[in-house]
Amino acid sequence: MAEKITLGAGGALNVPDEPVIPFVRGDGTGIDIWPASQIVFDAAAAKYGKKIEWKEVLAGETAFNQTGNWLPDETIDAFRDHLIGIKGPLTTPVGGGIRSLNVAIRQILDLYVCLRPVRYFPGVPSPVKNPEKVDMVIFRENTEDIYAGLEVQEGTPEAERLIKILKEEFGWDIRADSGIGIKPISITGSKRLIRAAIQYAIDHGRKSVTLVHKGNIQKFTEGAFREWGYDLVKEEFADVAVGWDDCGGKPGDKILVKDNIADITLQQVLTRPEDFDVIATTNLNGDYLSDALAAQVGGIGIAPGGNINYVTGHGVFEATHGTAPKYAGQDKVNPSSVILSGVMMFDHLGWHEAARDIERAIEACIADRVVTYDFARLMEKATEVKCSEFGQAIVDRL
Repeated sequence: MAEKITLGAGGALNVPDEPVIPFVRGDGTGIDIWPASQIVFDAAAAKYGKKIEWKEVLAGETAFNQTGNWLPDETIDAFRDHLIGIKGPLTTPVGGGIRSLNVAIRQILDLYVCLRPVRYFPGVPSPVKNPEKVDMVIFRENTEDIYAGLEVQEGTPEAERLIKILKEEFGWDIRADSGIGIKPISITGSKRLIRAAIQYAIDHGRKSVTLVHKGNIQKFTEGAFREWGYDLVKEEFADVAVGWDDCGGKPGDKILVKDNIADITLQQVLTRPEDFDVIATTNLNGDYLSDALAAQVGGIGIAPGGNINYVTGHGVFEATHGTAPKYAGQDKVNPSSVILSGVMMFDHLGWHEAARDIERAIEACIADRVVTYDFARLMEKATEVKCSEFGQAIVDRL
C-alpha cells in the first residue's frame, strides 16, 4: 500500500517501499521526456521490490491553461506534504508576476541548497580534451543574492525615492536613470549552505570544499560569504576539516576548505578541473558555474539538479534545461537530465543500488552508441533513437 515519506529522528527520511511522490510532467518537451524517464524509474525500483505511486501535480503553462494559475497552491501543498518531488522543465511567464517558477518553488519551500553534481559519462561528446577530469558537486545557495528579486525599475517613483535615500543616507551617487537591485547575503543563508557542502564532503569521502565568491569586489556580501565559511569550519568541523590558511594547503587526513575568486574559477574549471571537488557558492555564481561545467560533460541536456532543505527534509529534483517548445511532441530530445535527476532523488531516498543501476545502464547505452539526436550528430557510427526509445534502451540494460 502506498504511503507518504516522513521525516524521522535526526532529519533522516522514513521511506516506505511504495512511496507517494508528486511529479510535474513539465512544459514543452516535458510531454516527451517525462514518460521516457518514468519507465526507467519504475523498472529500476521494481528490481529491488520498490514501487512508486506517482501523483501528478501542475505547474507552468500546463497549470495556467487548466487552472488560470501558473503555480497552484495545490502543487506547493503536495510538495510540502509529501516531502519529495520531481519536475520537468517549466515555462516562466513573460512580463509581471512570478519572475521564475523554479525560483518561486525554491523560495516558497525554502529549498536552500541547489545541488548540481557534474560528472562525465565515457563516450559523451565534449568540447574539452579531458572531460573525464570533471567530477564536481556544486552547492549553490538558492534563496538569496540577486534571486531575492529585490529590484526597482528605472524611471519609477520607487527608483527615484531609493536613489534619493541612498544619496542622503550613504552619500552614494547613482545615476538618475538607473534601475536598482539589492543583493542580500546573510550569515544564516551562507552558513547553512556551506554546512551542507562540508557534510556532503564528509559523507561521500570528498577531499576538498572550495568557497567560490567575488569578495575582492563585493566585500560585505561575497567576501562575507567566504569569511563565514572559514568561521564555520572552526566552529563546527575542526575535527574533520581545516581551512587553507590554517594548514598551508596541507590538510593531512582532513577535508581541505579553500576559496577561489569566481572569475578565475570559471577559467580553472577548464584548465585544471582536477583541483575542484565540492564547490559551495552564492546563487548567481552557482548558476554560471553549473552551466559552464555541464558544457564540459555533454551539456545541460544531461545535467541533473536537486533543490533540498536538509533540515525539513524537503527536496524537489528537476531537469536543469528549458522547455524547448519547438521540439515538443516530436519524441526527439534527450531525457537524461530528468533521468539523472531521478538518480539523485533515489540516492536521497537511500535507494542507492537502483540509482547505480540507472547510471550503469546509461553508460552502457552511450558505450553502445545508442543515443538521441543531440549526441548522435556528434558521434561516429551512432544509432540515433527517439526519446522514448532511449528510455526503453536504458530499461533493457538494467
